[in-house]
Amino acid sequence: MITVKHNTELLEFETLDQAMAWAKELGEFVTIQFNGTEVVGKFGADGILDGKFPNGELYTWKKRRRQ
Repeated sequence: MITVKHNTELLEFETLDQAMAWAKELGEFVTIQFNGTEVVGKFGADGILDGKFPNGELYTWKKRRRQ
């Protein structure tokens, strides 16, 4: 059983895929607990398209190489 905590709400899911899908749809900070492991964060940024996250926010980080 996978447990997801969002604010004061606790939800249970059969699989990690179901829990992650719900967390992505929510788009807010959650805690996912399973098999003695805890994963926390805001899920949902699957990729960058035209310099923006899927939610429309600009992606501004750039990797700088040291010479």
